[in-house]
Amino acid sequence: MQTIPDTDPQTEPAAIDAIGIVGGGQLAWMLADAARDLGVALHVQTPGADDPATREAASVVLAPVDDVAATRELASRCHAISFENEWIPLEALRALEGPGLQFLPGLDALQPLVSKAGQRRLLAELHLPSPRWFPLADVLQPTTPSAADGGQALMPPNLPRSLPSPAAPRLPQGFDFPMMAKASRGGYDGRGTVPVADLAALEALLARVAPDDWILEELVRFDQELALVACRDQHGTVACYPLVQTHQHRRVCDWVLFPAPVDHRVEVFARNVAASLLTALDYVGVLSIEFFYGPSGLQVNELAPRTHNSGHLTIEACRTSQFSQQVRIVAGLPMGSTDAVVPGALMVNLLAPEGGDADQLERRRALEVLPGAHLHWYGKQGGGAGRKLGHLTLLLEGRNDGERELDKQRRLAEVRAIWPLPDQPT
Repeated sequence: MQTIPDTDPQTEPAAIDAIGIVGGGQLAWMLADAARDLGVALHVQTPGADDPATREAASVVLAPVDDVAATRELASRCHAISFENEWIPLEALRALEGPGLQFLPGLDALQPLVSKAGQRRLLAELHLPSPRWFPLADVLQPTTPSAADGGQALMPPNLPRSLPSPAAPRLPQGFDFPMMAKASRGGYDGRGTVPVADLAALEALLARVAPDDWILEELVRFDQELALVACRDQHGTVACYPLVQTHQHRRVCDWVLFPAPVDHRVEVFARNVAASLLTALDYVGVLSIEFFYGPSGLQVNELAPRTHNSGHLTIEACRTSQFSQQVRIVAGLPMGSTDAVVPGALMVNLLAPEGGDADQLERRRALEVLPGAHLHWYGKQGGGAGRKLGHLTLLLEGRNDGERELDKQRRLAEVRAIWPLPDQPT
């Protein structure tokens, strides 16, 4: 993996010389790489002996990420633990907290972020803009008996008169199709996200999912999808990386453009949203925010309490990468500068093709020799079409939005001539 060294010198030893990460995928792998450069030992808990982070970690606890006994073992090797993803047993982990161990971000800060319903409630409490939504189970609310007949006409004759009648699914007042359904927990890379075009699609969704585990959102009309990686240290200092534009292919991130081609006022508003969230939660660590931007202005789409795909290009494009920043914060080091060191960059996700790829090594070599290219190959074993196998960051030369857009189109064409998008199922 090629990286630009962290150019903010480490002027003092880390307050914590060993940290733990629950999870062992590509995010943990890049965290381990950054930790090594900072002289911090990084231990991981992950279920697979071949998971990417096992190659770089100081030690590995081989266990599922929700195995609290394994997390206790991880805690015996370090004094601070962070997470690669938010699918963690929060309440069970509270028993491990104590003077000798802290979780960063804290478990209280993570509580409203581990489900999309929790995120939506948090955004509403803070009066931050986001799509209108409701729990999927609300479409199954029973019909209210009318005052005219006491509800008798609404009920089948074989049901007790004291019970409300079951209702056909229907949207709450003020909502209309099309809608977007999202799994409240566990969805990623397009999984757990389902467009709902009409009543028939809603009924089909209800037939295959547990309604209490899903939410429905209004379908937002937007011109761009944007993302911001923000961070807050243990002293309450907040910093943000430059706003980026993201592009999805069938609900999976295809590419990320840095910086985002938007008015400076949009970025200022996004930073204010980030500062409000981080401060309100007393959040410590890296937090990633995905936005919709369009006719309704800037709206928060999703929150990710961790390093994020939209921030991968910070390894090459910024003075301190998102991964180095997370390690610094968890280890008690001063935060590094989030300033850009290049005029622009494009990150392209490399997804597994349909039916395998016998020419994969040749394709990777062709990508590596592209001008200004930095290939990050995760070394994953197995997996189907659409799985993220790596990413490629290309440094752009354009000095304004127009020039960078032309650069982006040219460089995307170069990459796609070598590594085309898989024909993923919808």
